[in-house]
Amino acid sequence: MPVIREDDLIASIAEALQYISYFHPQDFVRAMSAAWEREENPGAKQAMAQILVNSRMCALGRRPICQDTGAANIHVKYGVEAKTDFKRGLQEICDEGTRQGYLRDENPLRASVVVDPFGARKNSGDNTPCMLTVEMVPGDTIEVEVAAKGGGSENKSKFTTLNPSGSVADWVVETVETLGAGWCPPGILGIGVGGNADKSMALAKAALSEPIDMAELLRRGPANRTEELRVEIYERVNALGIGAQGLGGVTTVLDVKVKSFPTHAASLPVGLIPNCAATRHVHFTLDGSGPATFTPPDVSDWPEILLDQASAHATRIDLDNLTDEVVGSLTPGQTLLVSGTLYTGRDAAHKRMIDMLDRGEPLPVDLKGRAIYYVGPVDAVGDEAIGPAGPTTSTRMDKFTDRILGETGLKVMIGKAERGPAALEAIAKHKAAYLIAVGGAAYLVSKAIKEARPVAFQDLGMEAIYELRVEDMPVTVAVDTEGNSIHKTGPAAWRRVPEPA
Repeated sequence: MPVIREDDLIASIAEALQYISYFHPQDFVRAMSAAWEREENPGAKQAMAQILVNSRMCALGRRPICQDTGAANIHVKYGVEAKTDFKRGLQEICDEGTRQGYLRDENPLRASVVVDPFGARKNSGDNTPCMLTVEMVPGDTIEVEVAAKGGGSENKSKFTTLNPSGSVADWVVETVETLGAGWCPPGILGIGVGGNADKSMALAKAALSEPIDMAELLRRGPANRTEELRVEIYERVNALGIGAQGLGGVTTVLDVKVKSFPTHAASLPVGLIPNCAATRHVHFTLDGSGPATFTPPDVSDWPEILLDQASAHATRIDLDNLTDEVVGSLTPGQTLLVSGTLYTGRDAAHKRMIDMLDRGEPLPVDLKGRAIYYVGPVDAVGDEAIGPAGPTTSTRMDKFTDRILGETGLKVMIGKAERGPAALEAIAKHKAAYLIAVGGAAYLVSKAIKEARPVAFQDLGMEAIYELRVEDMPVTVAVDTEGNSIHKTGPAAWRRVPEPA
């Protein structure tokens, strides 16, 4: 019997993580392309266009689709008759594959895993440990599902235990309506029903790696209760009008995947995990013949999209001249191309700045009249000024917003998704503005960044403060100086009553 070598599993995992960092699954590209073609809201359509253009650029340039290259989720189906030469535990082996995959010189992936969730939250530096699950199955092969799951969508995971007579569809739709846009729609909903708390969440996660086939299901019609549930949730969620990036529109989900398992007679556990516009996963099988190989997709699978038309109608803004008049002229939904000086700063940097303000210390950067970008970029390679640099979820900065605006004179913030009530109040109070870049278009956004240099908190790694020089960076006005938000008005305008089954 052929022997499955430890080194082959390590090499296969490393190559798989590289592969999914720059290749979307082709079923996702087809589904997103179809959604782009039928989208009626110009803002949402433009957002999906950027996602598709970014996806094609990443496939050609072999650079990450999203700056959040995710935690490595690895599910192993270990054949009970498989013959191996493994000397280490499976966690150690998969961690080594993860380490090698994330530290490739030609395409370094962002390390996002922190080793101490309670204390200092120090970054492991190589994205280990991976999130490993193992299933013993019949056979003599080892099957592996490798996925990279970003924090924005993972943070929107939900669980509940319904009464046995409860409606799974009602709970899912009501829950999705509360998630906001931080999970970067349009994406996929993974739903696990049954088992217990941990089993239902595992089912939901596994469901996200199933092929996207909603278009086919709608054409032929559901054949069982699970398919009926998928269609019902798909139609009701899209009727919410949330749309791409939460801007309002026809499509919020590309597919709904449901997996179920027997459960206790008194229970109906339900897990919900969304996948974002940076859906990334691949499957391979080892049979002892060597490491897995991965075939690049055909570039013709991507639609040819030109972004110039939308840019022609955009307003150009000089970030080095953010006067009250300029900021006050911005309106929700307006498309901008911003150029000039832009500082970066995420959670850890904001916390440090607040701590310094508490101690009466001067900040390391002068933010008066400036703009800050909520981003943790990938390391640059070659002649890049910066690696893929898409926005992170802005609500994590909400609790810092009032003091930062009030005590530094910051005028503009750029991130992704909606802001909460406290942030909206602070924005209106200080006559600032909030803009959004498209989540899932990190490589495209990075091309507008011409220079980047760290200026503070370098020990924070990807969360350090950088000074960027940008040229024609595409953004959309999300919140104006009066606190009016496109994430409220957009979905409200596109909300509809779903057609009866």
